[in-house]
Amino acid sequence: MTGTEDAGVDRREAALVDAFTTEPTAGNVAGVVPDAAGLDDDQMRSIAAEFGASETAFGLPSESADRRVRYFSPTTEVDLCGHATIALHARLFETGAIDAGTHAVETNVGVIDVEVTEGGRVWMTQNAPTVFEVEVDYDRLGDALGVTPEAFRDVGAELPVAYADTGLPFLVVPVNFLEHLGDVTPDFDAVAALADEHDAAGVYAFTFDALGPESTVHGRCFVPGLGIDEDPVTGTASGACGAYLDHFAAFSGGDASDAPGSPSGPADATDTPAEMVFEQGHYVDRPGVVRVRATGGAPEVGGDAVTSFAGSIRVPDSAEDDIIEI
Repeated sequence: MTGTEDAGVDRREAALVDAFTTEPTAGNVAGVVPDAAGLDDDQMRSIAAEFGASETAFGLPSESADRRVRYFSPTTEVDLCGHATIALHARLFETGAIDAGTHAVETNVGVIDVEVTEGGRVWMTQNAPTVFEVEVDYDRLGDALGVTPEAFRDVGAELPVAYADTGLPFLVVPVNFLEHLGDVTPDFDAVAALADEHDAAGVYAFTFDALGPESTVHGRCFVPGLGIDEDPVTGTASGACGAYLDHFAAFSGGDASDAPGSPSGPADATDTPAEMVFEQGHYVDRPGVVRVRATGGAPEVGGDAVTSFAGSIRVPDSAEDDIIEI
């Protein structure tokens, strides 16, 4: 397209940013549109579909915070997205649009704090957790995830299947061995139905049998109800799982001062590590690491990010579904 032909066309700065990694094409890719002022829902949804990332973050003006961020999957709006929040703020810091420090960010679930360190690592404070045990038949769970029900029974005596919400709710499922977690081959319709039944966005399965010597858990996350069969590395689910581990005193032999099953925050006294390392994405060739702080209230998730593509994107006319040129 020539400059003359491009006159009057709305183009916005855009990027693809890989979150929770320092290597391009690893971690979890997010679309980033730092300045989306004036775009309507259809335009943002179309741009997210064009990017094809699990989520795209759109930066907008805010009257109550430093900026507002909205998140869209290729099919729908998402209330909160950890990796896209990390990606957006890493990109803003990289381009000099923001300085290191703490930034107030307005989202659909409220105003949250995002801290950018001098080295560019981004920490996102999530909401105060809601965690409670739920009853799930292990045979049904095994059918939904395509793995033997024995994968859950060895750990179920101390750690239950539970609902955990720190901004986006997940059904958290403990698995005994990495071999079983790697064998998971979900029936995505059944996973979506199971999550919907428990008012969750998706299912986050994890095991303490991790690959890295410094890793606390290995996780896999399935969110087919939002158009994401398997999310490579998931910040919101990692925060929810961190709150789950603290609530059920996973590092104290299950001796939480809160009664398991009560819909409250973390237990009063646990041996939860001050910072945990969650590895994810290896089974979809997008390995990444999420750092989680889940003691003392609202969890924080942090990670690095790297820009893999930067340019501009042509905004479609409102309510049109034309292909967007990049």
